[in-house]
Amino acid sequence: MIIKKPKLSFWQILNMNVGFFGIQYSFGLQQSAVTPIYDFLGASPDQIPILHLAGPVTGLLVQPIIGALSDKTWSPKFGRRKPFFLIGAILCSLTLLAFPFSSSLWMAAGLLWVLDAGNNTAMEPYRALIADKLDDEQQPLGFQMQSFFTGLGQVLANLSLFIFPLIFIGMTGSLPTWVYASFFLGAFCSIASILWSISKTKEIPPTEEELAKLKSEKRSVLGPLLEIFGAIKDMPKVMWQLALVYLFQWYALFCYWQNSSKSVALSVWNATPENTEAYSEAVSWTGLVNGWYNVVTFLVAFALVGFAKKYSAKKVHAFCLLIAAIGFLAFPHIENKNLLFFAITGFGIGWASMMGIPYLMVVSEIPKERYGVYMGIINMMIVVPMIFQTLTFGFVLKYFLNNDPRQAITFAGVLLIISAILTLFIKSKKFKGDNTTVAPAVH
Repeated sequence: MIIKKPKLSFWQILNMNVGFFGIQYSFGLQQSAVTPIYDFLGASPDQIPILHLAGPVTGLLVQPIIGALSDKTWSPKFGRRKPFFLIGAILCSLTLLAFPFSSSLWMAAGLLWVLDAGNNTAMEPYRALIADKLDDEQQPLGFQMQSFFTGLGQVLANLSLFIFPLIFIGMTGSLPTWVYASFFLGAFCSIASILWSISKTKEIPPTEEELAKLKSEKRSVLGPLLEIFGAIKDMPKVMWQLALVYLFQWYALFCYWQNSSKSVALSVWNATPENTEAYSEAVSWTGLVNGWYNVVTFLVAFALVGFAKKYSAKKVHAFCLLIAAIGFLAFPHIENKNLLFFAITGFGIGWASMMGIPYLMVVSEIPKERYGVYMGIINMMIVVPMIFQTLTFGFVLKYFLNNDPRQAITFAGVLLIISAILTLFIKSKKFKGDNTTVAPAVH
């Protein structure tokens, strides 16, 4: 028996995704604040990639396991995905409160591992929730709503890096005082936004047949791992094609996030981290610039839904990647700090697509009983390139790019061009938003 999913209102879909805002505030701090913290604690440029190993490794290990576990979970009181949102948010909030008290480089690196574990625990079930709750017609809006909150959360995170240094002046311990304010605000946003979504969202219960199957399945420690390997073995071809796109796309993004502040410091202020005052100013301005690309993201996110329906998801994604690449290629050559906003606008458009459009290429080919594990595997396709980047880019930067962060941004632009070309070779079903009959909205 086919169960029709109820059609949700715009505001129901929005409330369902508010928790994504807190998750992305935390990711925004990781992208823009962690590298400067490493710099303040004495890291050398070629150490930075390996110090960011926490994110991709925890994503590789945590998300697919959490996805497999959530697929096999059902509680009449707590639901299927929501328990994992809450556990992840609590872990994130506690770690964000502790992060500014880092007294050494390796303490900060260790806390980043914990922070990423919390973020990934909350992140993966959110992707699966969209597939659980929304029919074919509303899934683009659901995924792009997450893109919208990605932009909004990261805007706030990056604006805090610009505004708080003007308010909270001086040092507290080993780090500037503004770091404490930014991370404390992040801790509040993480738990508060998740609690909002949990209180406003009801999950669709499994059918009697699905519930009986869940209860009959044997549970074991190795069960989630076996489920992951089985899902990879059965993975549709379109996901393998997307994995190749992601290899270049996410390698490029890690190059940008790790080097943007230092690139701006050199191109605009002609300063390095050793020049603390000028570098702090560059970090603050980069936070504002990165905040702007996230403003662009939430401004264009919903428009991409219509383009994806009209022109196909892969054409929209390829175009957005190309626009982002042009922005990256221009970025390191700009000496006027105000012109950086024009260059990074391209990345804002690309980032809006990256956060939602690729899921439309694959979701129709994933069996619904394995939504969680396959969303986790998609995240593996994101983090494997990041792990590869953290292990290799220090060498590339030192021996081929002269330890110059500006060249790292240029390198990222070239990689995005390659990923745009590869996107056009993906063979996926064109999304059809009008082929599902739905029940009346539930309030």
